[in-house]
Amino acid sequence: MQETPARVAVIGGGSFGTALASIAASGGAQVRQWLRDAALAERINREHINDLYLPEFTIHDAVIASTDMAWVLEEATLVLVAIPSKAFRQVVRQAAPHIPAEAVLISTTKGVEAGHLCLMSDVLLEETNSAHVGVLSGPNLAAEVAQYQLTASVIASEDERARALTQHVLSCDFFRVYANSDRHGVELAGTLKNIYAIAAGMAQAMGMGENTKAMLMTRALAEMSRFAVDRGANPLTFLGLAGVGDLIVTCSSPLSRNFRVGRALGTGLSLEEAVASLGQVAEGVNTVQLIYAEAQKSGVYMPLLEGLYRVMFEQVPASQMAQSLMRNDHASDVEFTLSREDTRQAHQHLRSGSAS
Repeated sequence: MQETPARVAVIGGGSFGTALASIAASGGAQVRQWLRDAALAERINREHINDLYLPEFTIHDAVIASTDMAWVLEEATLVLVAIPSKAFRQVVRQAAPHIPAEAVLISTTKGVEAGHLCLMSDVLLEETNSAHVGVLSGPNLAAEVAQYQLTASVIASEDERARALTQHVLSCDFFRVYANSDRHGVELAGTLKNIYAIAAGMAQAMGMGENTKAMLMTRALAEMSRFAVDRGANPLTFLGLAGVGDLIVTCSSPLSRNFRVGRALGTGLSLEEAVASLGQVAEGVNTVQLIYAEAQKSGVYMPLLEGLYRVMFEQVPASQMAQSLMRNDHASDVEFTLSREDTRQAHQHLRSGSAS
């Protein structure tokens, strides 16, 4: 008995959405891709190239692009939403009346909604009331995915059907999808690492060495997990692809948009000039502001984030950010084995003994 091909709708015409559309089509799915730009949709259908975002990548010829949201979503079983966080809710709200009742909805956006700390999968839940929502995240640079470089990602959802269908549709010889049930942990990992990619880009521009880069990434991982656990995530999630895996690639590759923004800042450009030089959305810029405000409110200790915020929005020299990190109070390495409070108290006792 022949299996019925999955019907996949990709909402978004950027680099990652385009790469995922082609992956799904190569596995036999019927794929329709929604774009705002009618001229780009026409070029994709005629030439099978997204010349705005992936000009050197040939899209599978079974992918059909359109500006007609209702047609793209018609009878879709899997909907991949690849829209920047700034426009995410607006586009999902536009799509909601056309989404089939039992469709699986997956966010691929690594960011938070401007103005408040709302993750993209929560926007999907709020706007659609779907029972099948998840998030796809991991070390997934779109340009390398498009080149068929061996890549792995994580589908995170509390819903078994969402995990299984996403794995079934997207897994292939060069793209492997692992499952996780910690949706918020995986999504926060993908969101938070954008912050530290900016810091890593700055460090490279300032000529910092490999020891410094290693310290920055591991302390970034500590801050990410600290913040996420405070919001109910599982710390073990950050040891996987969505955590340490995504952090490594985003903090070390010039293909990362956030890394490039940080590198521009490290050369002395203003934030506005750095963002303008990129020419695309860098989710980390908005995320720095939102997460800094939330960390201040909830009392989560995030010295790297605080230093980066001061450089980006208070015009503090980047060299001072590095100095403040080295001069902070003594802390533990892995807080889940030795708490910061235990370390702090030990140093208080030491100082008390010295004084006496």
